[in-house]
Amino acid sequence: MDAALLYSLDLIGVFVFAVTGALAASRRQLDLVGFVFLAAMTGVGGGTIRDVILGATPVFWITQPAPVVLCALTGVIVFFLAPFVEYRYRLLLWADAIGIAGYCVMGAARALNAGASPFGAVVMGVVTATFGGIIRDIVTGEPSVLLRREIYVTATVVGAALFVLASHFGLPFWPAAFLGAICAFIVRAGALIFGWTLPTYRSRAGRAFPPR
Repeated sequence: MDAALLYSLDLIGVFVFAVTGALAASRRQLDLVGFVFLAAMTGVGGGTIRDVILGATPVFWITQPAPVVLCALTGVIVFFLAPFVEYRYRLLLWADAIGIAGYCVMGAARALNAGASPFGAVVMGVVTATFGGIIRDIVTGEPSVLLRREIYVTATVVGAALFVLASHFGLPFWPAAFLGAICAFIVRAGALIFGWTLPTYRSRAGRAFPPR
């Protein structure tokens, strides 16, 4: 797969996740530096972990400054626009849904391009899509995305697996990517709108543990 295409798609994912990081900063009423820091950390976090695991050298934003610059600009823009945006937490959740839908496919595509097995590609899709949000929530003290009752990680598994499966059976990149991304988004959107969950584990004391 063309490296320039993958890099361009990476930038789209970086932007969407940078928006969620900056929106999280607005909820914590941070200063401009905090906005830029959270936008950058969330925007490149998942892709950085992906590249480190895949052994990609250098990591995608080291020699190409555009991802970090894009995150910084996003943080600045959201800093000035956030006061005029109502329901910022809902916007964060929906932006995050778009981000994980696209990035689960991107992570899987990067892994396949690096020679990973289909299983490994699905795992890398999940890692790429979720770890930026996990880092964001840990830093801001928000409940982790892994501990929310509604489906989250499962949506990225569905999207990455469908993309890998479609690619395995010879579907061209764009139709396969669209299939994986739209299905991941539908699953996550259903969780946000209808509260979709998986069956939860209950201890003997009857305490329910949230699904992943």
